[in-house]
Amino acid sequence: MLGLVAVVAAGALLVSGGSGADPRTPRGLPGMPPPFLGTAVVGGGGLTAAIDAYGDVVDLRVPGPAGRALVDNPADRQAAGTVPADTGIVPWVSVNNHPARPLWTADSVTQRYRPGTNVVVTAARFGQVRVRVVYAAGDSLLACLTEAGEGGRVELRSREPAAERRLRCDDEAARRTIRAAAREDRRWLRRALPLAPGAPPWAGEMHERSLLVLRALTDRRTGAVAAGARDGWAYVWPRDAATAAMALAAAGYRAEARQAVRFLLRIDLAAAARFYGSGDPVPGRGRQGDAAGWVAAAARAVGAPAPTPLPWRNLPDYQEKEPGDYLGNALAAADGAKTLRYGARSSRRLVQRLGDPGSGLDSAAAWAVEPFRLRPLYPAARVTLLRLARLGGRFGITPGERWPGTDPWSAPTAWTAWSLAALGERRQALRLMAALRRSATPAEALPERVDARTGVPRSTTPLAWSHAFAILALRELWPPR
Repeated sequence: MLGLVAVVAAGALLVSGGSGADPRTPRGLPGMPPPFLGTAVVGGGGLTAAIDAYGDVVDLRVPGPAGRALVDNPADRQAAGTVPADTGIVPWVSVNNHPARPLWTADSVTQRYRPGTNVVVTAARFGQVRVRVVYAAGDSLLACLTEAGEGGRVELRSREPAAERRLRCDDEAARRTIRAAAREDRRWLRRALPLAPGAPPWAGEMHERSLLVLRALTDRRTGAVAAGARDGWAYVWPRDAATAAMALAAAGYRAEARQAVRFLLRIDLAAAARFYGSGDPVPGRGRQGDAAGWVAAAARAVGAPAPTPLPWRNLPDYQEKEPGDYLGNALAAADGAKTLRYGARSSRRLVQRLGDPGSGLDSAAAWAVEPFRLRPLYPAARVTLLRLARLGGRFGITPGERWPGTDPWSAPTAWTAWSLAALGERRQALRLMAALRRSATPAEALPERVDARTGVPRSTTPLAWSHAFAILALRELWPPR
């Protein structure tokens, strides 16, 4: 049985976490992320939803993945631990007529995608009663099916009227939507150029899941690629979207890749660091110095004209710190003369700030190999990347040697594996891919970063950039013949 219950929010909610009056994010189960941090994304380029580890709908966007949010779940509230328990759309389970409880209070919870699809299934156990919640998305409808064993009853509760209006549960419309979404996902996936026949099963599975993540996060109408299905990430970053376009092109999705590049070529790269799905700049952050270089690399991958080069000096880089002269920006700009002189001064190691050895080795050194192919820098890049790989842990590497904190980041881990594979350092590349696998969720989604000790997601999951680099690394390791 399922009922949809509208819950009225009581008063304005503070997001600072600095007041005892603030709501508190409910505790997650041991070894799992907190509620209301998405761990799976559903969709096929239309309506897009993020589902957390407990089957809650924690982000919902239309008309595409970089569209308008229908769920009020700010990222700063998530970081502060002040997300109220009635955020989004939450399944509550009653067992043997006892008071209903959400899935984060269950005895156990697991989450998987149905093979070859973006249909996500969350299963929970309350004593002997087992519960399943299934989600899939059509162009404008989020579909849900629920099941509960004998003595169990599921209802969905929501305080988000706009999200509620997009939801259909446990009726024939929901079943049709889920069947159609699975069918379209599998049909789309069959178009992919496969890895080499000798690729291990895990590589094929990561390749497929990564392609499906890009399918979910790429607007089918416009080609706008969102970084993730989450407040603050559901925008188009030129470098992230450009990498996604390169990955799609490499995997045989030329039409989708060209559409993503056309979107990037239409926007004003000098206007901002990130863009709405409409192409308008998002205020608050000025441009970063690598944008035009990444878009040029994507344009080359699909045979399109490159954008006009832009100055890269004294701008923030991918680490989004204060402006400076950074390695990643110089490499993306293919400013070979300056980076060559810089490499020679740095004892054949590549550090983050040009001319500042104290700034530490930077994993962006990988970009000298792939995708920008500045061959004179290959020896310095090799030394740098091998050193960073040795410093990494079981879940991957940090962006650089002087990075504050110990959380491994999946995109630097994947891009380092890609370039080490291209340099012939196959053993080290495979070690990094093994770390990347360990950082993935049970549903095979790659978080932006994970806890260095537990591997539990600590940020946006899945991240388009990470999955795009995973595709490129896998195709370098097992190129189709």
